[in-house]
Amino acid sequence: MKVRVITTGSKAKAVQVVNYFKYKTIVLKHIGSAHDSKELGELKLLAYEWIKNYVGELSLFPDENPNNLLLINHSSFLGIKYRLFYDTVYRLIDILGLAELPSLLNDLVIIRIFEPASKLRSLDLLEQFFGVKHNRKTYYKIAPKCIELKNDVEKKIIRFVESEYDFNYDLLFYDVTTLYFETFEEDELRKNGFSKDNKSQQPQILVALMVSKEGFPVSYEVFAGNTFEGHTIIPTITKFIEKNKVKTFTVVADAAMISTENIEQLIQNKISYIVGARLGNVSSALLDQIDRSIIREDRKSIRIKTDNGYLICSYSSIRYRKDKYEMEKQIEKAKLVVEKPSKGKKLKFTQLKDTKISLNEALIDKNRKLLGIKGYYTNLQENEANNEMIIDRYHELYRIEQAFRISKNDLQTRPIFHFKEEPIKLHMLICFIALVISKHIELKTGISIKKFIDESKKNVDGEIHNQVTDRILTINAKTTSKMNELILKLFPPH
Repeated sequence: MKVRVITTGSKAKAVQVVNYFKYKTIVLKHIGSAHDSKELGELKLLAYEWIKNYVGELSLFPDENPNNLLLINHSSFLGIKYRLFYDTVYRLIDILGLAELPSLLNDLVIIRIFEPASKLRSLDLLEQFFGVKHNRKTYYKIAPKCIELKNDVEKKIIRFVESEYDFNYDLLFYDVTTLYFETFEEDELRKNGFSKDNKSQQPQILVALMVSKEGFPVSYEVFAGNTFEGHTIIPTITKFIEKNKVKTFTVVADAAMISTENIEQLIQNKISYIVGARLGNVSSALLDQIDRSIIREDRKSIRIKTDNGYLICSYSSIRYRKDKYEMEKQIEKAKLVVEKPSKGKKLKFTQLKDTKISLNEALIDKNRKLLGIKGYYTNLQENEANNEMIIDRYHELYRIEQAFRISKNDLQTRPIFHFKEEPIKLHMLICFIALVISKHIELKTGISIKKFIDESKKNVDGEIHNQVTDRILTINAKTTSKMNELILKLFPPH
C-alpha cells in the first residue's frame, strides 16, 4: 500500500492511496488534488493518515492512533458532551447499590437531575448530552416491575444511609405533597382533591415522603389524589416499620397529621411522635390552663397532659410581634366588613347573627391569649426528651420541606403527562432516586444541586469528526479545580 502522486490533465497533482496486485494498480482512496507544494504536502499527510487507519482496522495489534493527526479543513466539530457529570452520577448510583437496576431507569434518573423533561424528550437529551441511546418502548416494558423495583430500591437506600449517615430509625420526618396532571380526566389513582399547588380542578396524586434527621429521603408512598393527608401517616409508617423490622421509632409531622384516631393508632403501634398542635382548636378549659401557666418570655415552655399526649407550649417574642401584626390586619378588615356589609364578605373575626354581621369578640379574645405561643404534641416522657429537645426536633421539619422543594423545583417532579398507573409509579420511582442522589450530593459537597450541575457543565468533552478516517475523536477539557474539589468530597480516598 503506497501513496501515489500523478499529474492530472489540468496540471494538478492528484494524491492517491494505491495497492499493487498481480501487476495491476488498484486505487484504494483518492485523497484530493493539489495546485501548489503546500497543498501537496498536506494531501500526502492525509494519505498516510488514511493508510494508518485502514491498516489499524485490519491489524489485531494497532500500535498507532489514526486520529493523532487532525487538520482543521478536513475535520468538523460535532458538539459537546457532559460525560463527567454522567460518570460522576453513575458512580454514585453504583455506590448506592442501584447499578443493577435497568440501565434505562438509571439513565432517566441522571437526566432527571441534569435537565428534567418529559420521557420522550429525556431520551433525546440522553443522546444529545451523554451519547446514550435507548428505545422508547423499553420504558413501558419495565413499568410493570415498578412495585418490585421500589421495594428493592428502598432496601438498598436504607442500607446505604445506615452505613453512610449512621441512620438508626430513631427519628424520621414525615409530610405529604400533591402532584397534579395536565388533564381534567380522573381515574382510580388520579383524583380531584385539595391541591397544595392550587390546581383543585385537575386530578392529582398524593405523595408521602419520609426523611432522616439529615434530610435524606428513605421511603415514599403514592396515594389517590382525593385521600385526606391525615389518613396517610399510619399506613405509611406501619408499612415502613414492618418492612424494616424497626423497634424504636419517633415520627415528626406537622399539625395536619394529628387527629384523636391517629394518636390512638400511633400509641397502639408503640410509635413515638412529635406533631404540631393547632391551638386554635383546643377546648376553652385547656386554653385557660395554657394562658394561666405560660411564662411569656423567650424559650420558656410548659408541658400539659392531654388526651392527645403531652401538649408542650413555648413562647417567642418574635412570634408574638408577627402574630399580633397579622391579627390586627385581620381585625381591621373585619371592621370594614361590619361597617359596610354590602361591600364585604364574612372574614375570620366576623360572625353572622340574625342576618347581621358583627365582630366575633370571643374569637378575638381567644387569639389574643395565644399570641406568640406555639404548641406541640408528643407521647415522649420528659426523661426521654425534654421540652427544648421536642421543640428543636419539630423545627427540623423544614428538612422534609427542603426535600419537597428539591423534588418540585430542581427535579420538576411535575408536570406529569402519564395516563396509566404503572408509568406514573415508575416516574415517581425515578424522581425518588434522583432526590436521593441530589440530597447526597448536597450533604457531601455543601452546595445546592443546582450549583453542582452548573459547575459540572463547565467540564465538557468536545467531539470532532475526522473526515479522512471517518472516525469521531473525543477531546476532554481539563477538569476545573472546583469540580475536582467536589469530586474529592463525593469520593474521598480511603
